[in-house]
Amino acid sequence: MNPRIPIAVLISGGGTTLKNLIQCAAQGALPVEFRIVISSTSKAKGLEIASAASIPTLVVTKKKADSAEAHSESVFSAIRQSGAELVIMGGYLQHILIPHDFENRVINIHPSLIPSFCGKGMYGHHVHQAALEFGVKVSGCTVHYVDNQYDHGPIILQRACDVLPDDTADTLQRRVFELECLALPEAIRQIISSRYSQSN
Repeated sequence: MNPRIPIAVLISGGGTTLKNLIQCAAQGALPVEFRIVISSTSKAKGLEIASAASIPTLVVTKKKADSAEAHSESVFSAIRQSGAELVIMGGYLQHILIPHDFENRVINIHPSLIPSFCGKGMYGHHVHQAALEFGVKVSGCTVHYVDNQYDHGPIILQRACDVLPDDTADTLQRRVFELECLALPEAIRQIISSRYSQSN
């Protein structure tokens, strides 16, 4: 049986990804221990979800940092203190530099099949609208390790769905999010399984 791995979750908004992870863990489908939730804004509703689940929270705004390096240090020093070994970006909209000791320990889920419809400014509704305007027939989501470029880094897994003729950005977003709710926990389980087997 795999151990429960301590994780940190970074958020910026409603916390729907965080809520899904909490539910998966409660159901025994995700062997994680939530150490801290860090938000880029005090207005994020995901903070309420974390508090309701008795997960410690912290708000770290980029505006208060003197530099990108200072902002990164503020976030990751709190993560180190929490003891988290894996960091999950769950709708985190700030670009952040990944320190050396967290390389290949930060993962993100993006609502498209990277390398399509990704990069700066491509998040949420914008991604799905761009996919529809381009006329793609298939969309989906991507879980990947985070490096210092937007929506870049080694891909862990992808899940796809058809784009329907009558899709709007909203309907496509809902269907892709259903995939995200399955893909992110699966990717976390793969990482835990791989690291556990390597250490034994």
